[in-house]
Amino acid sequence: MDLRLLLDLLFATALGMVLLARVNEPRTLWLLRGYLTLVALAWVVQRFADLPLTSKLVDALVLACSLALAILWQGELRRLMELLGTGRLDVLFGSRRADQLASGSVAVLSEAAGRLSQLRRGGLIVLDLGSDLRPEDFLNPGIALDAQLSVDLLLNLFAQDTPLHDGAVLVKDNRILSAGVILPLSRHQGLNRYGTRHLAALGITERFDRCLCIVVSEETGTLSLARQGRLERPITSSRLQELLSAAVVKSSGKGSAKAAAKASVTPAPRLPSVSGRSVAADSPDRHP
Repeated sequence: MDLRLLLDLLFATALGMVLLARVNEPRTLWLLRGYLTLVALAWVVQRFADLPLTSKLVDALVLACSLALAILWQGELRRLMELLGTGRLDVLFGSRRADQLASGSVAVLSEAAGRLSQLRRGGLIVLDLGSDLRPEDFLNPGIALDAQLSVDLLLNLFAQDTPLHDGAVLVKDNRILSAGVILPLSRHQGLNRYGTRHLAALGITERFDRCLCIVVSEETGTLSLARQGRLERPITSSRLQELLSAAVVKSSGKGSAKAAAKASVTPAPRLPSVSGRSVAADSPDRHP
């Protein structure tokens, strides 16, 4: 076999494996597999078969699928260009170590979110578990704090009479790095039932798959967790602690995958009633 052909096959196979390894959502994985299969079929037909009409048809099908995927994955492609432009290949290929949340930090975050929910005090907490978030990834990087993570500090940051309560709090390496952070909003259609906080949580987790976002609705007290552009709500503080613990186990590669899967499929209970009224699951948070 020609050496150039062998190198071509090796590089194409390696690139395909990298792309498949970066996809976690099953439906997206199926689409990518189908697209790569079409590309491989087009290459085989052009290389080894003298079938001009079939080759033209396969090429046209590949082009149509490419345009369709460009529309479906416009956010992912935009993020890919951003990472390539900034040279952050460690984030692109997932080679950067995952920042671990200590069990004490998980308990602190769960307790603080539960108390914010009971008080109906809006909150937005971004957990960087290895995405290497930088100031340029936000619309406004907020105020640098680099403070110890604690329930009291989180409650004070989201108090309504403070200047930082409308923004997000960034937590990394078990510390509060900054507060008052303004996040990019989700660009997906059909999300108008969500408020600004939820759209911001979806927006940052769509762009970075190794970060989580805790959201507390100011209007209803609903507690939510956003990850990989998906929102799980409503949940309780104990359910939040289970999800965070499972995310830590998954990011570290330790522990039982079965336990993580169990935490991800357990049905979320409804939040307890506040002031005699039950919290609606789909009530929008219209406050910023």
